[in-house]
Amino acid sequence: MSLGNSIRSGTKWLLAGNLGGQLLQFAFGVVLARLLVPADFGLLVTVQIFTGFAGFIAGGGTGQALVQAREVGERDYQVVFTIQLLIGFLIYVFFFIAAPWFADWFVQPLYVELFRVSAISFLLRPFVNVPGALLQRAMRFKASAVVTTAASIVSGIISIVLAGHGWGVWSLVLGGLLGSLLSAVLLLRVAGWVPRFSIDRAIARRLGSYGFKVSLNSIVEYVRSQIPNLVATRLLGITAVGLYNKAASLNVIPMSIIGSSPYQAVFRALAQTQDNQDRSKYIYLRTVTLVVVYTLPFYVGLAWLAEPFISVVYGDKWLGVVQPLQILALSGLYRCVINPAGAVLEARNLLTQEFRIQLEALVLLAIGCLLGYRWGISGIAWASVAGSVYACLRTAAVANSSLGVGHAEILRALKPGLILNGLLFATLLLAASFWPGGLASAGSASYLFAMSGLGALVYAASFLYLPMRGIETEAERWKHKFGLARV
Repeated sequence: MSLGNSIRSGTKWLLAGNLGGQLLQFAFGVVLARLLVPADFGLLVTVQIFTGFAGFIAGGGTGQALVQAREVGERDYQVVFTIQLLIGFLIYVFFFIAAPWFADWFVQPLYVELFRVSAISFLLRPFVNVPGALLQRAMRFKASAVVTTAASIVSGIISIVLAGHGWGVWSLVLGGLLGSLLSAVLLLRVAGWVPRFSIDRAIARRLGSYGFKVSLNSIVEYVRSQIPNLVATRLLGITAVGLYNKAASLNVIPMSIIGSSPYQAVFRALAQTQDNQDRSKYIYLRTVTLVVVYTLPFYVGLAWLAEPFISVVYGDKWLGVVQPLQILALSGLYRCVINPAGAVLEARNLLTQEFRIQLEALVLLAIGCLLGYRWGISGIAWASVAGSVYACLRTAAVANSSLGVGHAEILRALKPGLILNGLLFATLLLAASFWPGGLASAGSASYLFAMSGLGALVYAASFLYLPMRGIETEAERWKHKFGLARV
């Protein structure tokens, strides 16, 4: 199979897995949001701020190092597994001992048991990470998609059943743990890999050198993403962090489903072609075009329809999510660009530059959140948008420089998506001006579905039939798929 076909096939299965997983998580999340209260989610988010940070230390970037390396052997996988398991055990011990301190700091006794139980996940991660890296290196994305979907279904069902029986935040914690356990079992079976203990300093140094850079960047990026939650938890309370986190979670769904789907396939392709500048440049620009075309309309829709969407789907107790969600959706275009640009930096081992950018964006975000919290979670949302814009512009600049991409070329790559989304925005604006005022209320399901349907119809028709350079072949492919092409 050619590299282009491998990217398309891999992206297709990654999209299927992401779409299936995200739709399931969304559906389960809606049910859980109606069974639980924002404070329950706030409790879990606070725990995840710290366990998520430790997760990047546990992995050490060695999983990505296995994927990026030109050649790896069985012993490499064994060494990575051993290192990750040892680190995971140490992290578990740390959280078990430190749990009372976290409970005292947040003045919440429940955090003692929440931290101790949640930390069990660190003992499971090596059994997920290593076979997952093996499948990714082999570009067996179909198998990964099936496992992800199965684990999401089991995790969601368990959480709903427990929430229905009044388990509160524990329904979220236990559902996630059991989902991770199932992922480990299925990935080991599908990959056909048997974990074994092995220590080799040479292998550890070779993979650790790249992995350390990946891990360092991931840690800084993660801390940056969690600063708003931490500020909201300490200064605004667990209900506020539950509301903000719901807005942030909804805001990343379009990128998680569509925009991130090609990331691993493109990263692997860029790693393979890193010595071929022209080929790498083509892959990067093509990815930017398609990610913007397929992802940005969802951010336009989120910004426009946030109020009826939240009211109809989640209920009025979650209406505090609306304004921060509309603000966060403004970062959609920048999210679409930073994703392929980040793949370039990672594949070409430009991780030192990426670390500096992430660190700069982190400082900017922290200052913004500490200033913005006075305006509640909306002020924190504006700070988050500013941080995203800065990180995107700096990351894209490094990626463009590395590949020799000029401003005119990146603008050409963005042009089809910007035109299509400009038409979508104009359509929604025009339709809203003719919509009866009383029906466009917060709880109007008819307004939500009518505007969503109209926007989707206009966007699809524009994509398929407007002559736009850069997406002609993509439009023709969809026409053939749906029998719309001229014979």
